[in-house]
Amino acid sequence: MGIAESTPDELPSDAEEQLRNGEQQLELSGRRLRRLPSAVCALSRLQKLYVSGTGLRELPEEIEELRELRILALDFNKLERLPDGLCRLPRLTRLYLGSNRLLALPADFAQLQSLRCLWIEGNFLRRFPRPLLRLVALQSLQMGDNRLRALPAELPRMTGLRGLWLYGNRFEEFPPALLRMGRLHILDLDRNRLGGFPDLHPLRALRVFSYDHNPVTGPPRVADTVFLVGEGAVERMAERDEPTPRPLPRRPARAFEDEEEEDLLIGGGSSRALEGPGDSLRALEAAPGLGT
Repeated sequence: MGIAESTPDELPSDAEEQLRNGEQQLELSGRRLRRLPSAVCALSRLQKLYVSGTGLRELPEEIEELRELRILALDFNKLERLPDGLCRLPRLTRLYLGSNRLLALPADFAQLQSLRCLWIEGNFLRRFPRPLLRLVALQSLQMGDNRLRALPAELPRMTGLRGLWLYGNRFEEFPPALLRMGRLHILDLDRNRLGGFPDLHPLRALRVFSYDHNPVTGPPRVADTVFLVGEGAVERMAERDEPTPRPLPRRPARAFEDEEEEDLLIGGGSSRALEGPGDSLRALEAAPGLGT
């Protein structure tokens, strides 16, 4: 039997019970919701809202009334645009928009100055959204599986960025702006069209670089402290006489959403549990010790 569709303007029947425990968290994921119930926007004290995989097609402008919201998960839906109201959430630190139908971000997105983690993988972005350049506090940016071919020269303005995921895009050359991202810890360029790399020693803080499934013939030149994933990486790591790192467990992001833990992490994974063997780098997203 399928999941019943909620009445458009009402809270689901179990919402009151969810909120009664004082956590100010509402879980609507997996339900059938073409749009967010208007009653949700009246929950002015709500701090965490999960609306993943519901078939959501639009958000109301009234979402801006959730002034205390810290975490918003909207991944695996059918959103084609974001309302300006979403850009007026002053306390939002984590936003999950992966696997939607977004072509761009609104200009007011730059108002989200508290944002530290943005996952917008699996959309239809052809250009790097310029409002992101003003989010200097953003630490984790997940833009895998989009349609990017270049990065703006102004990218180094994002001085807070520590983790950048660009796998599954359409880069044919290593973006020059990345060489000036000296504070990056994690850089993922898997599954692009890169035929070679410049010397990556300028990336002095780099700790993980993944370049698997590109038409390259060998690893780039990096500092000995960088863990490599890709063609020739095993041999390069062996030359350093380093042991193979133990695979890190994949855990749901919600295990890391406490503010104490957040200071130890970059991003913390998607709003859903990470599943399957996958690439070793995906597990590193939730590894302690890679934050600022």
